[in-house]
Amino acid sequence: MQRVCFLLKVRADRQDEYRRRHAEVWPEMLAALSDSGWHNYSLFLREDGLLVGYLETEDFDAAREAMAATEVNGRWQREMAEFFEQPEAPDEAMVPLTEVFHLA
Repeated sequence: MQRVCFLLKVRADRQDEYRRRHAEVWPEMLAALSDSGWHNYSLFLREDGLLVGYLETEDFDAAREAMAATEVNGRWQREMAEFFEQPEAPDEAMVPLTEVFHLA
């Protein structure tokens, strides 16, 4: 199982709405994530807008491709793009960090 961690930056003026949207993730989006191999997926938001994402998957590239092929992901990404500081779409800006330690 691959452990994947990535960082994004949420705009300071959009953090409250970002939290609200993630308290109400569409059921079809949740199903698509699970069906695409995203497991133990968590997002952590720091006060300055730093967003830390973590997930476990068999193959991150395959999981991303599977999500990209879903209609619901396209809709979600378009709606969420305005929340982020980076110019790329959120799912394209997820660059995995290098794991340097893991306590098994």
